[in-house]
Amino acid sequence: MAATRLTDVIVPDVWNPYLIQRTAELSELWQSGIVAPEPSLNGFVAEGGNTVNLPFWNDLSGDDEVLSATGAALTINSIDSGKDIAVIMARGKAWGVNELAAQLSGSDPSGAIADLVATYWARRLQATLISTLQGVFASLGDESTAINILDISEESGAAGLISTDILMDAQQLLGDAKGRLSAISMHSAVENYLKKEDIIDFVQPSLVGPRIPMYQDKRVIVDDGHPAEAVSGVTGTVYDTYLFGPGAIAWAEGTGSRVTMTETDRVALQGEDILINRRHYLLHPRGVSWTGAATGGGPTNAALATGSNWTRVYDAKNIRIVLLRHRISST
Repeated sequence: MAATRLTDVIVPDVWNPYLIQRTAELSELWQSGIVAPEPSLNGFVAEGGNTVNLPFWNDLSGDDEVLSATGAALTINSIDSGKDIAVIMARGKAWGVNELAAQLSGSDPSGAIADLVATYWARRLQATLISTLQGVFASLGDESTAINILDISEESGAAGLISTDILMDAQQLLGDAKGRLSAISMHSAVENYLKKEDIIDFVQPSLVGPRIPMYQDKRVIVDDGHPAEAVSGVTGTVYDTYLFGPGAIAWAEGTGSRVTMTETDRVALQGEDILINRRHYLLHPRGVSWTGAATGGGPTNAALATGSNWTRVYDAKNIRIVLLRHRISST
């Protein structure tokens, strides 16, 4: 009997949509609603270029006018638009059959391999998003008054530690828009600390589903990709914890004939099967525009984490992300 080959089990037209769906299913950032798909943008690859324009209407402002008893006309005010710019990431990875050989023995080898690759991409997309958030908040922190940032990391003793009161102060940065916040994302060390402080609760949404950690009415997302750094002059590790509103991050996946998302190859002399996977996507924080260079396959994660590559275009309240920088130990 002939050996099973990757070309026998990987049918791109069937496999690609499943891979995209599974990537989203495996990431809590997607499942929590923080990252919201924008299907209307999925055709961005066909349009060419390295960025995508996301136009928006600015909010209406100014005082209302008292109507005239003599028929004087109201003043006509303009309705202004703005432009948010998202940068496209073109990333890829190739695997030899030796790394996937165990998956080929499964009862559904194509599904097994897709799950393996989807798990990889879920981790990588989350790493891309964390780098993006670092750059965005470096930019927001450089404004004349820091935007949507509460940094208590340099406070002495307990004043520098995360707590219920501090989390409330972080939410208050959005003022009367704080009710839009629906999730909180943190390092596992922070989650562990908050569990000890009895701040995190668990809910069981169904009889068979896993328990979901919650802080008040906000879903808790844990990812060790969050910055956890030693800072000069500060005692203890400094952590970045983020509060999000639904749809704070726009996501679109480029598909179609111009993207060869999946390929298989074979090196006959070595008896090696190869799986090549490419992703063209945008993962954009709404309201903070990409202003850096955008060439080739898009920016590296290091470039995404650079504050000078980002510029705020929304009012602060409409950027549905808040950064809390803090410690969990005063020693």
